[in-house]
Amino acid sequence: MQRHDDHDDDDDALALFSRERRRVFGTAYRMLGSVSDAEDIVQETWIRWQAVDLHQVDEPAAYLTTIATRLSINLLQSAHSRRETYIGPWLPEPVNTEADPSLGAETTEALEMACLLLLENLTPTERAAYVLREALDYPYERIAEVVGSSTANARQLVSRARKHLSARQRDAVPAAESRRLLEAFLVAAQKGDVAELEQLFADDIVSYTDGNGVKLAARKPVVGRSRAARFISAFSSHFWAGKSIGWVTVNGQPAATLSVDGEVTTVVTVTASPGGILQLLWVMSPDKLRHVSAVEA
Repeated sequence: MQRHDDHDDDDDALALFSRERRRVFGTAYRMLGSVSDAEDIVQETWIRWQAVDLHQVDEPAAYLTTIATRLSINLLQSAHSRRETYIGPWLPEPVNTEADPSLGAETTEALEMACLLLLENLTPTERAAYVLREALDYPYERIAEVVGSSTANARQLVSRARKHLSARQRDAVPAAESRRLLEAFLVAAQKGDVAELEQLFADDIVSYTDGNGVKLAARKPVVGRSRAARFISAFSSHFWAGKSIGWVTVNGQPAATLSVDGEVTTVVTVTASPGGILQLLWVMSPDKLRHVSAVEA
């Protein structure tokens, strides 16, 4: 009889975990900006979940989120040390959100590439507090339990995180405008038209290329309207040759895929502002393109 009960408990544990798996992944991805790291967190969460007495757990979703968040906080420490040896700028790994728009969480908050990039400037605990509050709508009392602090300190953590992200939120523009600017950028970039590019760019635009040493990937950010326009123009004669352009929604935002013989070699998206394109985000590292499929324009 005991074996039967144990078997039933195993089935219940699997069913509960399967129901919450995407939420666990979404939480870990927002914390880490890496699909592979988030998948590792999901696996480790499952291992720990198997050892839990389900009769002692009132809220499985909250319990699993707590495990994933704490594991992510720990992993962030080593992740930052690994990025010190990364060749060139590090950008979050893009994920296709058309098939899974919310990545298992209630909102797309803390999911956009620009937001994830800003979250890199936070401490792991600040990042956790922000994700729990803005993406999962956790009350401050529960955030405090997860990160091991007082409720007052949890409020401070979220407040500090919000201040870091306030400029992005203030300057946010609709996705349709981001798509328009990206389409116009692709046209101007392929022509190498410096004047057209400058008209599309904000004064303080930054072009980031994440390639980890791959061929043609810039190893330093390019800052400023004039410099960015000249930089894009300089490689227009060879960079676009043989590439087909497709469209995909990554991290809740429109993005273009550049493919060679059906294989995605680059994802490019923009951070748009009322003053034009504020960031160009190029992901060229092959390891970060495994989860992106091209859809021909």
